[in-house]
Amino acid sequence: MTAATPAPTPKPRTPAKTLAGVLGSVGAALALFGMIPAEESGRTVKATVAPTGAITIKHVSGKQYLKAYLDAVGVATACDGIATKDIKLGQTYTEAQCTTMLERELIVHAEGVIKCIPGVYGRTNQAVAIVSLAYNIGVSMVCKSSIARFWNAGQWRAGCDFFPRYRLAGGRVLPGLVARRARERAICLKELPR
Repeated sequence: MTAATPAPTPKPRTPAKTLAGVLGSVGAALALFGMIPAEESGRTVKATVAPTGAITIKHVSGKQYLKAYLDAVGVATACDGIATKDIKLGQTYTEAQCTTMLERELIVHAEGVIKCIPGVYGRTNQAVAIVSLAYNIGVSMVCKSSIARFWNAGQWRAGCDFFPRYRLAGGRVLPGLVARRARERAICLKELPR
């Protein structure tokens, strides 16, 4: 009589990557999920976080851009400022698709920022400010910026003071960007590292 062969042990599932995990801060993830829709489309959302770090977003009020449009500088954009190469003018998305794309894009931008400014990991306010900036101007611009140089040298306030300089789109100053950079700088200055 032979012993029964034990059932194979299932491979452990790799947990889904979350924005909270990438940034080392649930607070930063919640703030970004509320801030980006407000900045990009003027809408209000309610974001909740599960014990796993997964975020659920519920549209509360304001316009939600489910159909791709041209932004202020002529880039095809959808949902909450998503302007990847996959966005085609006139294409329509569901609210669930927009939420999934927003989370994916925030994770991509946060990972890029953490790679070039590792000291921002776990720093809620500075992470919110710099990921919001990266979402708007791109990770490569942030990584080449004076903000990155200052923060990597431990000069947090000097980096925060540079946010207002990123106010151009298409070579012109946009009042909306001036206001957004002021809000990002104000967040950045909260609870600065010593």
